[in-house]
Amino acid sequence: MIWLLWIVGALFALIAVVVVIGMMLPQNHQASVSAHFTQPPETIFGTIASWRGFPTWRSGLKSVTERQGEGGRESWIEDTSQGRMPLEVIEIDPPRRLVAKIADPKLPFGGTWTWVIVPTGDGCTLTITEDGEIYNPVFRLMARFVFGYGGTMKRILGDLQQKFAESGPARVRSGPA
Repeated sequence: MIWLLWIVGALFALIAVVVVIGMMLPQNHQASVSAHFTQPPETIFGTIASWRGFPTWRSGLKSVTERQGEGGRESWIEDTSQGRMPLEVIEIDPPRRLVAKIADPKLPFGGTWTWVIVPTGDGCTLTITEDGEIYNPVFRLMARFVFGYGGTMKRILGDLQQKFAESGPARVRSGPA
């Protein structure tokens, strides 16, 4: 019986340590990934701005459905193995810039993704920047020390490279906002 109390006590202590460390981490973070494409900016922008076509090239995305956006803005719900994520376009400047935000304040995280396309002599460079907020301290700790901030963006860039038969590593930069 005493062993059981020790085990339960140790589990509570571990949970308390995780919560305290998570609370000490900043709620906001910023992460960026970049990759070069031989496609013109208009082609890349057309692909990232056409959310209805995402399931044809994005791995892990089951479906997208249209939803009513705030003020008539473009908005959709992405259905993935991790759940459903409502997104909304808050800024668009073809073929240079697209900003989308997570459109559900009830989620344990939020923020925006900014897609910037810069023309180069042989195509363009696409940079995705996440300005994120993680409200739950346990999720904050897991994102910082286990999953990292740039994983999803890096996977999406890789999917986009595969769609256009491109190669080359994505560059990742992350940290507190």
